[in-house]
Amino acid sequence: MDLSNAVWRKASKSTENGGNCVELAPLSRSIAIRDSKDPNGPKLTMSHNDFRHLTQTLKNL
Repeated sequence: MDLSNAVWRKASKSTENGGNCVELAPLSRSIAIRDSKDPNGPKLTMSHNDFRHLTQTLKNL
């Protein structure tokens, strides 16, 4: 999947000095996720529904 035109967004609670952050890019049929410290590294994509399920699961930990 070509993500060269993806618009990446860092979490609002992220700081400018790095840390353990992810960036998200909304796509038409999925969400792309990458490590903010390694923007050229691997990316994960998942459906909007799967992403919603993931975030709900993480909130309940």
